[in-house]
Amino acid sequence: MQFVLLASLTWLGADGPVTQRALADHAETDPMMTSQVLRVLEGLGLVERLPHPTDGRARALSVTAAGRELANRAVVAVEACDAVFFAALGDQAAGFSAGLRLLRTAGRPA
Repeated sequence: MQFVLLASLTWLGADGPVTQRALADHAETDPMMTSQVLRVLEGLGLVERLPHPTDGRARALSVTAAGRELANRAVVAVEACDAVFFAALGDQAAGFSAGLRLLRTAGRPA
């Protein structure tokens, strides 16, 4: 979960301040669990919480330089593993991905 939240925050943060709620919504994670993981990432010096520039009640999340560097390396490693793992699908990869997306959204309220 640390990878998912760190990578998501790195991506979302490119567009400006990110709240914990926005991060949890994007990553589709439980807000309380997101908070716990963020505390760990903050303790590791990978994430920091700053005053939000427009919402005095909220804190803006920011990836530190060390966090950004780690996230970038991790994304490259995960993508390399994905390429090896899913190579067996060959020409069926697109259909497999479409099927997974369908399963992910099945049963969700519209």
